[in-house]
Amino acid sequence: MLRLMTFEWTPLAITGVSEWAELLAAVEAEDGTGEHHSQDDLVDELGLALLDLEDGTRAVWDGDRMVAFGAVYARQAADPVHLMRLWCAVHPDYRRRGLGGRLVDWAVQAARVIHERRFPGLPLELHAYVNDRNRWAGAVVTAAGLTPIRFFYDMGRGLDDPLPVGVMPEGLRVVPYAEDLDETAMRVRNEAFVDHWGSVPHTRESWRSMVVGAGAFSPEDSFVVQEESGRGVGLLITHYFEAETEITGVREAWIQIIGTLREWRGRGVAGALLAHALTEFRARGYHRAGLGVDVANSTGALGVYTRAGFEVKQRTTAYGIELSPGG
Repeated sequence: MLRLMTFEWTPLAITGVSEWAELLAAVEAEDGTGEHHSQDDLVDELGLALLDLEDGTRAVWDGDRMVAFGAVYARQAADPVHLMRLWCAVHPDYRRRGLGGRLVDWAVQAARVIHERRFPGLPLELHAYVNDRNRWAGAVVTAAGLTPIRFFYDMGRGLDDPLPVGVMPEGLRVVPYAEDLDETAMRVRNEAFVDHWGSVPHTRESWRSMVVGAGAFSPEDSFVVQEESGRGVGLLITHYFEAETEITGVREAWIQIIGTLREWRGRGVAGALLAHALTEFRARGYHRAGLGVDVANSTGALGVYTRAGFEVKQRTTAYGIELSPGG
């Protein structure tokens, strides 16, 4: 255990999930980024296969109150750079005391240790995704040497407004996700995202941990596009976060993944799949749909979403720093 002034630093643990949820609620009340986390969500987070609780997480305590935390996530592959991710926050009452900078310093060292175990000798970068409304966090990571490298939009649309109508190309059909399509779904995701910035192929373990095994996964709101032969060529995966509904009263279907194989792009597959999903969402009582997109995405995704009625709600900046693995 590391002691810093009057603070105690420990790994994150199930026993501290209640205090972690309270910390994140206070952060959201201050920053207003629209992120809401239940205790169940955080239990899921601690169980992610790519999160090393002992070496890759820290909770900062002032007595029995969690006042800050940091978590460093590995990736399932280095292609060829290992793009690790930092998620951290400091309670508004404890900001500007140096805790944010110390968390980033800790994360840099933790990333190096974890990286050397997984991908020794390969290049390493540490990324932090910061909502542009959170100027404090942007200042903290910038002071630690991270620089903006990519931008992402959170987009959304209401489901009471007229929905788009899409026509799937001849020879294709949309089917609901089912367990017997899981291998197909993972293959489509991996092939569809091979040319997306920062994307690496899912392994069976990471796919189960982060996508279809997540507590937020909504299989009845997820779909696969198939050729007549049964070959999958498109995919839409939906997550639903009950904590957000409890706080806001709004049921939002969050489109976690939408993708089309390269040979089918530009033929209306993604637009028709999205139209189908939006219609299903409304029928199932959702109020809104949301998704995230890389602003510089080269596949035309931003245009597809805009034509389907999605509007930009907020922007996130990805900050990054190249790290020498040995320190």
